[in-house]
Amino acid sequence: MNTVVTSKEEILRASRELIRQKGWDAVNIRSVAAACGVSVGSIYNYFDSKAALVGAAVESVWCEIFHRPEDEAVFENTLACVAWMYGRMEYGCKQYPGFFTLHSLGFLREDKSDGKRRMERTWQHIRQGLLAVLKRDPGIRPDAFNEAFTAEKFADVLFSLMLSALLRQDYDPSTVLGLVRRTLYGDPR
Repeated sequence: MNTVVTSKEEILRASRELIRQKGWDAVNIRSVAAACGVSVGSIYNYFDSKAALVGAAVESVWCEIFHRPEDEAVFENTLACVAWMYGRMEYGCKQYPGFFTLHSLGFLREDKSDGKRRMERTWQHIRQGLLAVLKRDPGIRPDAFNEAFTAEKFADVLFSLMLSALLRQDYDPSTVLGLVRRTLYGDPR
């Protein structure tokens, strides 16, 4: 058995694989050490507790699901970005069954501060990404936003719709795309 893990990412990769194969409850210091082929103490070199490991694993799953696409054009057009996000949510649901509903959204009602903080940081990153796309999308009507209806508020609406879709496991973006077309582009389709 190895006594040193080559990287923190190797531990997180093993954690993601355990989640994928056996569900969230399979992630603990011992099972991750076994999956990495290292001693329990080696895991503690990177994570001082199961909570720290779980929090990092949550963040790692979110990052895998919403990794930056090869095609940067996705972030130049709101419609393309929304379609990409819903596709990634579907990917996440297939790769990590139950992750969205059974675990990560459960952080909101439990006192798991590290995991909740990491999840909220990831969510903030997603919201900021939506806002950046809204601000640079050249196809949006110049009068689409005003002081009462801001790009920031619309990014929050899009994010809320995304969370709702996650809970319902509905990855069809057509209604949200229609809302964006009508609201921002003035396209009645």
